[in-house]
Parts: sequence; C-alpha cells; structure tokens
Amino acid sequence: MSELIEIHWTSGSIDEARRVCQYLVQERLVACAQIIPWIESIYLWDGKLDTSQESKVFLKSSKELFDRVRQVIEENCAYDVPEITATAISLCNPSYQEWLETTVSSTKI
Repeated sequence: MSELIEIHWTSGSIDEARRVCQYLVQERLVACAQIIPWIESIYLWDGKLDTSQESKVFLKSSKELFDRVRQVIEENCAYDVPEITATAISLCNPSYQEWLETTVSSTKI
C-alpha cells in the first residue's frame, strides 16, 4: 500500500466542494472527504489584496492517487489556480489506517 496522505483543497463554493467530494468518494479515489463550509481567505491576486469566502476540504487518500485526485479537482473547480496540497499521515489510529487502506486500495490505477 502506498503512503497515506491528507489532501487539502480550497473550493470557491460549498456546492462545488460537495459535488467533487461525492465523485471522489464514489470512485474510491479518496476514503473520505470532510468539508468545512465556510472560511475566509485573504490573499494577493494580480497584485491586489483580495478576500474570498470559500469552503475548506480535507481528503484522505494515498500518495499514489494524488495526481488523479488533483486532476479531478482541477477539471471540476472554478478556480484558475486551485489550492491543492497534501501532507503525509505519519501517525494514525491503527483501525482507522486499516479502513483507509482498504477503502482506497481496491482502486485500479
């Protein structure tokens, strides 16, 4: 089994986040998706200070599936440059780890 990861994505809307997350879970590209419906982001875009209300998404998957997950997000989100990052899950409840591995391991790459 590949290294387990948590993918972080910031979506422009809750509807977009739900739609993409449902697809990713149904296709077993991620074991689960957690959506924080509302965050406020402050950033520079085109040299100007900007503020947006967004949804924050946390996805549990494997490192080997990251590129496929990233591609699905990029093809189905409104942002030109979506935030899609990942961190390794270094410590985990053993039974949760087993569930994660089982859930995403049957996906054909």
